[in-house]
Amino acid sequence: MAYPTTAYKVVTPQIGFTPPIASTDTGIISPAAVSSGVATLYPVAPASLGSTVWATDPTYGSGEFMLLVGVNGTTAGMAVIYNTTTWQTALLTVANGKNKGVPIAVAMSNCTAGLFGWYQVSGNAIMLKTSVAVTPGVPIYISATSGRIKVLTSTGQQIVGAQTANLTTIVTTTSTVVVTISRPNTEGQ
Repeated sequence: MAYPTTAYKVVTPQIGFTPPIASTDTGIISPAAVSSGVATLYPVAPASLGSTVWATDPTYGSGEFMLLVGVNGTTAGMAVIYNTTTWQTALLTVANGKNKGVPIAVAMSNCTAGLFGWYQVSGNAIMLKTSVAVTPGVPIYISATSGRIKVLTSTGQQIVGAQTANLTTIVTTTSTVVVTISRPNTEGQ
């Protein structure tokens, strides 16, 4: 099953162009960087890394989104952790999330290395899951499959600030589940 599309529209007032929620930004090289010989890319203005916007979708409601740096292998719906200093993401795995207490976001596009994109940090998020049935209103956990979540209890792997939002059980063959998130993070100990 393909990742469901959303129609999120940015509602946060901003001057200038804000990239659509389900898109990526290839960035620009600032004039100062060109003259100094530094080829660092920056998001297209007025966007800046770590900035947040609110957007609404007619099906999923409103949510908060953060502009972060992509990593290879990222597809829409994957869970990532991110660094609050560099804004760099990494796919959520047991190795980088268990017992760490790091912030989590959900990719809204296929945002690979060298691209900038929106990642959901609150609201109803469509997340990729493992092939297990998902019952309504239960906590979620880090999966052994990079960027995916599961509902099977695992010590030190709970995602705090997140639980399933489905009203009926989601079958094993469905690849996504709606999860209510509120600035989630991995369970720290």
